Amino acid sequence: MFEPEQTCWDHGVVGRSAPRTPPAHRLDGRGARVRASIGRVIEQLAAIVGDEHALAGTPRPYGSDATGDALGFEGRADAVVRPADAEQARRVVSWCYDNDVPIVPRGGGTGFSGGAVPIDGGVVVSLERLTTVHALDPALWRMHVDAGVTTATVARLARESGLLFPPNPGAAEQSQIGGNVATNAGGPRAFKYGVTGRWVTGIEAVVAPGELVRLGGFTRKDVAGYDLRGLLIGSEGTLGIVTSVWLSLLPAPEAVAGVVAFYPDVAAGCRAIEAVLAAGLQPAAIEFADGGVVEAVRGSFPERVDAAAGFMVLLEIDGSAAEVERIRAEAVDVLGEGALTLLAPEDVAAARRLERWRDGFSGAVTSIRGGKLSEDVAVPVDRLAEIVDATVEIGAQHGLQACGWGHAGDGNVHATFLVRPGDARERSAAAAAAEQICDRAVALGGTYSGEHGTGWLKRGRLDRQWGPTASALHDSIKQAFDPKGLFNPGKKR
Repeated sequence: MFEPEQTCWDHGVVGRSAPRTPPAHRLDGRGARVRASIGRVIEQLAAIVGDEHALAGTPRPYGSDATGDALGFEGRADAVVRPADAEQARRVVSWCYDNDVPIVPRGGGTGFSGGAVPIDGGVVVSLERLTTVHALDPALWRMHVDAGVTTATVARLARESGLLFPPNPGAAEQSQIGGNVATNAGGPRAFKYGVTGRWVTGIEAVVAPGELVRLGGFTRKDVAGYDLRGLLIGSEGTLGIVTSVWLSLLPAPEAVAGVVAFYPDVAAGCRAIEAVLAAGLQPAAIEFADGGVVEAVRGSFPERVDAAAGFMVLLEIDGSAAEVERIRAEAVDVLGEGALTLLAPEDVAAARRLERWRDGFSGAVTSIRGGKLSEDVAVPVDRLAEIVDATVEIGAQHGLQACGWGHAGDGNVHATFLVRPGDARERSAAAAAAEQICDRAVALGGTYSGEHGTGWLKRGRLDRQWGPTASALHDSIKQAFDPKGLFNPGKKR
């Protein structure tokens, strides 16, 4: 044990500004409080990872994620370590578990729920140096990479081999595959291809009290034992640290196309979405944007947008050339009913321009007032219109401009409340509005988190979505994996 000085590890709430009122289950001090000389702590961690990779305090950007300034949310670490490989990560976890020190795993820091933010001290374990590509087998449609390899790199390696890694969450240049697995990240193409976990055949991870385990590998079918791999996928670092992953790939599609249509209002646009499903079409993605988003992005659209447009539906189509042309033609017929404007380019370059236009929605919306708080809710597709309308209505109740866009095929809405950075009233109002829209989604038979995870900002909501028995099972899994409660404490619950 170290000599006590000013440094203290505690499982409590801290930060520049508490983002939400702490829920009833807020952390209660599980695990012994450790007071130590930070100098000796860094010395011991440096002995594992090297002097330049054991950092005292919370150097930027390790105290925050992509949540932004909407809530002024920033945490505090006592140390940041950057292991070079899985063995160093294992030794760091072992040291933390021996000393009752919280462990905060971190990938690219692109999350929107505070999952990689150190809440009140502890050690941030950044996986940025775990960048080895262990295997790439194009003929067998598979890849094995370390957790710190970026999503864009995984996609590029697959593409250069004539293959496709289907998941396409945002911030691909910064996000890391380990973080994608830890949050079970989604993205537009999840409608056809599913979320990240669908493409993970194996995981290597560090679990308590500092053991390295391998679950699965390149075997595509494996039903031996409980699905421990599946438990780690989406666990947001609360059960262990993912250090490498085995991935399944697909042959790259022969062709791609896009179809976009604009409608006068939410009701008309959602009817069009349901018509696409009823017609049996399976595009890679079915995206939408409401009137507020349409207004923000109309200037960058390749063609003129009707002034009366209040809703947009965009299909991304891929597959063989014949399949893409068939779906595109059928989509034009289905979406054309009631559309004010419809664009269906036939060449690949134009389809890619539509995709890039869609990728700009978040930035365009943010620029309206300089900041935003986006919630990530999902509902059954037939309730999509209700949650989209509710976003605007709830925003108005709090004096905020609001809008929504997202993945219509999954009923996944980025319900967004616009704020001015630094405006305390608007930040508080946005937080209250976010609570309401999450509750509304659950009331509509949906979820408070479609793809961004729970993290810290959405803590305390699980009991409102699940019953007590299911919540107790959830807690028992955490206890089994992490009996001291040191892995990413306070997150995912």
